[in-house]
Amino acid sequence: MNEEAYRLVGTPRFGGIVIMADHASNRVPGDIDLGIDPALMNEHIAVDIGVAGVAERMAAHEGTAAFLGNVSRLVCDTNREEHDPAAIPEMSDGREIPGNLGIDREARLARFHRPFNDALDRLLDKVPPALILVLHSFTPQLACDPEDKRPWHCGLLYDQDDRGARYAQPLLEADGLHVGDQLPYSGKIYNAAIKRHIESEGRPYLYIEIRQDLIADEAGQAEWADRLRRICGKLALEMVGMG
Repeated sequence: MNEEAYRLVGTPRFGGIVIMADHASNRVPGDIDLGIDPALMNEHIAVDIGVAGVAERMAAHEGTAAFLGNVSRLVCDTNREEHDPAAIPEMSDGREIPGNLGIDREARLARFHRPFNDALDRLLDKVPPALILVLHSFTPQLACDPEDKRPWHCGLLYDQDDRGARYAQPLLEADGLHVGDQLPYSGKIYNAAIKRHIESEGRPYLYIEIRQDLIADEAGQAEWADRLRRICGKLALEMVGMG
């Protein structure tokens, strides 16, 4: 299912797994001009590199569906509150986004932000999953702070409910991975999606950020899709037991 603000891959199943990846696309609708170098649309400021490939591979298996953002985060960042200026960013990693200056923000939010979040609410209410996988990726190096070292293979984020992170961390470390706890970002700060869709409803989840160079190609995406299928399957069973 493809809509302007989102697309759904796979068939949601009651008690299955839903992957939520709001930064999965670098698409810019034809009537929007961001005013930036087109080459930047393939960089981390425009899209979470690799997450669409991971999510689509996971959703190819029965019992897993992926709910993916269908426009660039530079067009509208649905993982921000509507009142947050970053919901329609005028700057990103030191880059000005001229096409977002002086626009009708209300129209942009009504076109992309609300349809994405409303549709996700409907999906989760209609077909409650055993686990939600919140999937993001992070750049190994920010252009605005090149001295900031990011050695983690992945990071686990959470706000109030850390059960998913606590269960998944030793499984990831058993694969030889360097796992960041609330790194390189914190789920207590970047938490708009989990506040609205997940923790407010008591839904079990795992929120993971994967370093982009690890999933930039098909081999890396396949490796991480297999890893996350295994871990999410175990975690879903564990969370059902906790309930």
